[in-house]
Amino acid sequence: MNNNQSQLQFSPSKKIPVTILGATGVVGQRFLRRIANHPWFYPKFLAASDRSAGKKYAEACRWRLSGLSYAGHADAIVVPCSPELAFSPIVFSALDAGPAHEIEPLFAEAGAYVFSNASAFRMDEDIPLLIPELNPEHLELIEMQKAKRGWHGTIVTNPNCTTIMLAVPLAILEEQFGLDAVMVTSMQAISGAGYPGVSALDIEGNVIPFIRNEESKVESESNKILGRLVKEKNVISIVPASFTVSATCTRVPVIDGHTLSISAKLKSKTSLERVVEAFQNYKPKTLAYDLPSAPKQFLRLIEADDRPQPRLDAEEEDGMCISLGRLRPCPILDFKFISLGHNTERGAAGASILNAEMALSMGMLKEVDR
Repeated sequence: MNNNQSQLQFSPSKKIPVTILGATGVVGQRFLRRIANHPWFYPKFLAASDRSAGKKYAEACRWRLSGLSYAGHADAIVVPCSPELAFSPIVFSALDAGPAHEIEPLFAEAGAYVFSNASAFRMDEDIPLLIPELNPEHLELIEMQKAKRGWHGTIVTNPNCTTIMLAVPLAILEEQFGLDAVMVTSMQAISGAGYPGVSALDIEGNVIPFIRNEESKVESESNKILGRLVKEKNVISIVPASFTVSATCTRVPVIDGHTLSISAKLKSKTSLERVVEAFQNYKPKTLAYDLPSAPKQFLRLIEADDRPQPRLDAEEEDGMCISLGRLRPCPILDFKFISLGHNTERGAAGASILNAEMALSMGMLKEVDR
């Protein structure tokens, strides 16, 4: 948590009930582990598929995380993913894209604020695709979304678990120097494939140079995240950033932590020293608020030649920090570097929870804490 005395303080009158959709999966479990000890939220409903509904949580799934088993909720009864049976004012979705496309709008229509990790609605023009440290102003799309869709609630999304490790450094380069083109190769942890994920026979001692649908997400999402919010009369829209991204996504035998090798061509020429200074001095937009899940250090630039590494750096700041390293000139483009982050915390559950904290603190969810 940040402890700046000048920060805006949000303090709910009492803990806010939340629903976790897809609670039995690994990302759903990460949601529960964080929310079980959250100062603002408590888990009212654990929702999952019909085959799990009606069972105790400990019977519906096997706990895959460290710490207290089932986050102390082993006896909670799993309910169906239905707003009639699992409504809370805030909903966290760990659903896959297919079910999310059908289920999340039902909750939003019923008046819930859905913070989704799924890809189903990320690129819709009226859906915020949020990294609070970079683009919290995109939450202004919420009112337009409600009006356009006739919903009483809304959907807010976080990026793909690889995109966030890319968008963060790109945001700083775009703001300071302008971006023209980006080449990125990802080395993605096996936890990104869910559980049981990739077969041990396929991944052990191997690299798999293809992840279905991943490259198109990485190539498009950063442009929306770094796009400009435009207001014309009663219409709010995002004008995407104009740089081009070319991505190659691979799966590697690492448990947690996605590593990206990035090369960037800038619109204006600059020195390595100025790029270092830009990364080191970036002030995340979350600094104005006291958010429980916000890392004290959002971005680290590591000087050691052999860092960042998933084993040493992915868990930094409870998995919510982005680590950069190996920043150097690129003989083809302008600069190249490594970016690393925790794919199931910063890139999934932690990201959605931070989005909800930001929306509440900005006063975007006025109906929730009443």
